[in-house]
Amino acid sequence: MLYDASRVGNADAALFDIAAWRAQGALTAASAGRGAVYFINAGERRWVLRHYRRGGWIARLSTDAYLWTGEERTRPFREWRLLRELRAAALPVPVPVAARYCRRGLIYRGDLITEEIPGAQPLSVSLQASPLVAATWRDVGQCVRRFHDAGVCHADLNAHNILLDGAGRVYVVDFDRGARRAPGSWRVANLARLERSLRKVCRDLPGDRLGGDVWAALAEGYADDAVTSRAWQRQ
Repeated sequence: MLYDASRVGNADAALFDIAAWRAQGALTAASAGRGAVYFINAGERRWVLRHYRRGGWIARLSTDAYLWTGEERTRPFREWRLLRELRAAALPVPVPVAARYCRRGLIYRGDLITEEIPGAQPLSVSLQASPLVAATWRDVGQCVRRFHDAGVCHADLNAHNILLDGAGRVYVVDFDRGARRAPGSWRVANLARLERSLRKVCRDLPGDRLGGDVWAALAEGYADDAVTSRAWQRQ
């Protein structure tokens, strides 16, 4: 479902009304940061609502306003469509539920709703609790490789956007600015970004969180020597 909430009388705007969800007692959790994320209990369904927010220096000018360049280029619509493609390709991503933008003149603001992945938590949270076994790291590397084989470039592949569910299955979330590309150096850049994120997350954790076999297990799961020799295998 894609909505232009700038149109008067959009009955579906209530889907994105955080105050209304809170009043119903359906807002189960919220997470601040660059992307404001809200967890919603919508009857038998559990949703994640994300309001698009800017990062970096430009956030000093506006926290959530984007330049209007056409409906098809709005960030929530592009991410919603990409998630639909990835689901159709059987890749482990959340189910897209709805997206909207609110335009005012030359700027717009946007939101995206996806289904919550039951029992899943970020890799960064799992690492805080305990070290991960080599098999899990191999699964993470294999998951990243699946996306790369499908030409999916994640704009911010990090330890917060990789999730593990209760059965150890690996998912990837937050595809804002993501795109499908021809094979190229972006794959190495993806792995390098993930490496930096893991080191940052584990900087103040016990040394066993990134033990010597972690990088080898990731590389084994990814299983592309031409790429990992420039990333994890050098560890």
